[in-house]
Amino acid sequence: MPRGLRHGAILTLVFASALATGSATGLLPRAEDEPPEPRVRAAAATVDRDEIARAAAEAAADGKSGAKAAEEVVSRSGDRWGAVYDKGEYEEFARALDGSYTGVGLWARRGADGRVEVARLQHGGPADLAGIRVGDQLRTVDGARIDGRPVSEVVRLLRGDGGSAGAGSSVVLGLQRGDRAWSRTVRRARLATEAVTVRKLEGEAVLIKVEAFTKGAGERVRQAVESAPEGAGVLLDLRGNSGGLVSEAVTAASAFLDGGLVATYDVRGEQKALYASPGGDTGRPVVALVDGGTMSAAELVTGALKDRGRAVTVGARTFGKGSVQMPEQLPDGSVAELTVGHYRTPAGHDVDGRGIVPDLAVSERAEERARTVLSGLGAGS
Repeated sequence: MPRGLRHGAILTLVFASALATGSATGLLPRAEDEPPEPRVRAAAATVDRDEIARAAAEAAADGKSGAKAAEEVVSRSGDRWGAVYDKGEYEEFARALDGSYTGVGLWARRGADGRVEVARLQHGGPADLAGIRVGDQLRTVDGARIDGRPVSEVVRLLRGDGGSAGAGSSVVLGLQRGDRAWSRTVRRARLATEAVTVRKLEGEAVLIKVEAFTKGAGERVRQAVESAPEGAGVLLDLRGNSGGLVSEAVTAASAFLDGGLVATYDVRGEQKALYASPGGDTGRPVVALVDGGTMSAAELVTGALKDRGRAVTVGARTFGKGSVQMPEQLPDGSVAELTVGHYRTPAGHDVDGRGIVPDLAVSERAEERARTVLSGLGAGS
């Protein structure tokens, strides 16, 4: 996979809730004095850490780019989602996991006609203030036509090459709305994500939509569950959730569980486990709504609730990202992320490359069907 496409896909992992769809990451918890955290991603092979470090050091000694040398090793390895971030990219990545990002405040998707269109706007964000509306088609970014490009690459263009464009930098968007075509210059800004939204459904049921498991998302899910009317059902919408911090996903799962196993994972052959905190709400009906965009840390939640009989899952097979990657810092400050293992659901199912098949597979009117299921479980919808 070309460097630009791989980076475009990987850098959207946590930016998806800010700008578009894309891949996802899961960040496993650690104490402050522990080594860098492994991340949950999909990958096909592992890479020799020593080989990468050696290539980077030799390149640096020759006055060349250590990051580029490391990238070449990763590219040859067969590790599809292995990647090398420069220092600035990795810092932006960390900030996004904290729930903020630099961008224009729009979500993109592939429309029915195959073109990229605006799916959602962040209220008060640059794109919203520029008069861009949901359904507008994106035709060009800084003059580059985007027809046929992956949405993840479009996100990369919107953010700037490698995410290096900072707040205040401008991007020219070519747009189309019906027969009207125009261009608009929009300045990127530092924005906060809206990872969790809650709305009341008919009856007393509530819908909790989790866009990504950024910092604080798990606690917001827990608060939403605790605030719901007693006995009211919960429709947990994980569609399009690109993942995020695994610690936040575990907190979210804990809202519905009274302790117990959430997932197991291995790091270079060493088996580890993630457990829910005790005291969650185990009584109210729960339906988890998933699709092909439900990835990584979101699949951890899905698998835990499904395997432990805590939720009925409705929708389409999830994406299937279940590999564990570990960041390795290189001499020049860049970071290589390398595959080291896989995670499994409480029942031992391997998610990587397989995804999770929902209890009720539906291709159309998924939310309507999910509400019907929730109502049948004894919760108003």
